[in-house]
Amino acid sequence: MTIVDAHVERELRRLELIITRRLNGLLHGNHLGLLPGAGSELAGSREYRPGEDEVRRMDWAVTARTTVPHVRDLIADRELSTWLLVDATSSMDFGTAEMEKRELAAGAVAAVGFLTAGIGNRLGATVVHPEGVRRFPALSGRTHLIGLLRWLLSLPRGRPGGRAPDLAGAIDGLHRGARRRGLAVVVSDFLDEGWEAPLRRLAMRHQVLAVEVTDPRELELPDVGLITLVDPESGRRREVSTASRRLRARYAAAAALQRRAVRDALRRAGVGHLSLRTDRDWVADIVRYVHAQRRLARAAAAPRATASPSAVASPSAVASPRVAAPPRGAA
Repeated sequence: MTIVDAHVERELRRLELIITRRLNGLLHGNHLGLLPGAGSELAGSREYRPGEDEVRRMDWAVTARTTVPHVRDLIADRELSTWLLVDATSSMDFGTAEMEKRELAAGAVAAVGFLTAGIGNRLGATVVHPEGVRRFPALSGRTHLIGLLRWLLSLPRGRPGGRAPDLAGAIDGLHRGARRRGLAVVVSDFLDEGWEAPLRRLAMRHQVLAVEVTDPRELELPDVGLITLVDPESGRRREVSTASRRLRARYAAAAALQRRAVRDALRRAGVGHLSLRTDRDWVADIVRYVHAQRRLARAAAAPRATASPSAVASPSAVASPRVAAPPRGAA
């Protein structure tokens, strides 16, 4: 075993220990995840009940045939398919706090994998890296998840200036490949452009969680004198004097504007948004997000249960938030 292999195995054991210990209370129950969602399996049709059923679920074919209004009856899915899209391009090889962004992305993948684990549930992944795109088929079981994490952690760093696939194209590829409805989780720093429209199309078929990964130095510059900023995607370099208070203020303002633009784009796309930072307790952030989504699901289910006691409980799906991207330069 090489030094690199030993490091990967240590990281895997540490990651699994963190997830299983701190998310243990969230790993029980069937289809409990980060975003609530209705069942998608068709169970037939039944007569429309005014005041209880939604008109958008009307089964017009049966209604026309019987001349009596009918609605499609949906049941909770017994299996959950989760599709991961992981950004492992050069911009993720950056971190000035507890870890690099790529390591944090691997942690998010591990959390999603364990939270959606269950008998029959399947996990597939698409990883965008500097050399191209690697696809993992949707399979079930711990061995499959561990193999995906091991590959992610052993992925070599990209060379600045390399031409990596764009995030928008990868999202379109996931949309074409994931035929079965399920949960789609996109983990990225969202420094790329043009991904809003593909993400909106993906959300029309799947529940989508956008997990944005950021580092504090992408949001503001410290006063550390003369530094060289490098764009990890293009390789361009620029020397900057951080002693300038005006420059630091402009940088922070531009980063805040970019973050706000990303948040707005995710909101318009209709996806869940989970923000993770390399200088924060990311496991605690995931736990808070899960609890918040479950409270919303219970609150939304309560009125339906009161109106229709025979309503079938809907499953939950997992999704991850995105954070706005700062200026593309990285120290």
